[in-house]
Amino acid sequence: MSAPAEGPPEPPAGIALILRSALFQLAYHLWLVAIGLVLLPAFLLPRRALYAGGRLWVRGILFLLEHLCGLTWEVRGRDRLPAEGGLLIASKHQSAWDTLVFPLLVRDPAYVLKRELLLVPFFGWIMWRLRMIAVDRKGGAAALRRMLAAARRIVGRERRPLVIYPEGTRTAPGDSRPYHPGVAALYGELGVPVVPVALNSGLYWPRQSFLRRPGRIVLEFLEPIPPGLPRRQFLAELEARIEPASRRLLAEGRAATAGRTKDER
Repeated sequence: MSAPAEGPPEPPAGIALILRSALFQLAYHLWLVAIGLVLLPAFLLPRRALYAGGRLWVRGILFLLEHLCGLTWEVRGRDRLPAEGGLLIASKHQSAWDTLVFPLLVRDPAYVLKRELLLVPFFGWIMWRLRMIAVDRKGGAAALRRMLAAARRIVGRERRPLVIYPEGTRTAPGDSRPYHPGVAALYGELGVPVVPVALNSGLYWPRQSFLRRPGRIVLEFLEPIPPGLPRRQFLAELEARIEPASRRLLAEGRAATAGRTKDER
């Protein structure tokens, strides 16, 4: 695991931050119930209709983040996404925000996710209906074969982009975990470009915390990695692109936060 990126410590939570974060949590759950009732009939409609409802849900969450918490977002490098053909997106993962935003950035994405999420009421049903790839992390070689077969169908036949988080779980800002071999297996099997993604979302939406700090999340698509590299070289190249770029965005976010705090004094 890498050392945390240099920068000032996270600011303490003031009363205003706690209250705004609590208000967001309340509004988030009310919105979840409301959109859930709206989407129930969509289970009987084509998958695209359900996905449209999911995008509406995400836009509502982003609206609440901006207007209740002062948290906005920015995307860089969208011109680096291939214009056509199959695509694998390998993203840094620091926050639940990272799992929400991709349907607004690419058309009809599928996610690689842990199988336990399918058991979550309503959310898991939607993931199943949208034909996400659920992986049994303890399933060994058989689970890997099932994942690759599903990925061939989604990327090869359906031409949908596939999103995977190479570290397998959320990491704190400035930290990293070993990249799982599953992303290398997908890279070798699918023969499509891999677009790495760096971000700094954990600075504002910390894992295992209800706080939502004001600022601007930055997500950046990096230069694609072409198919054909040996697996070890691919993994090394993927990590060498994502980790420094994420640390750069983290330093940028911390500097902006420090500047804003200083101006407000």
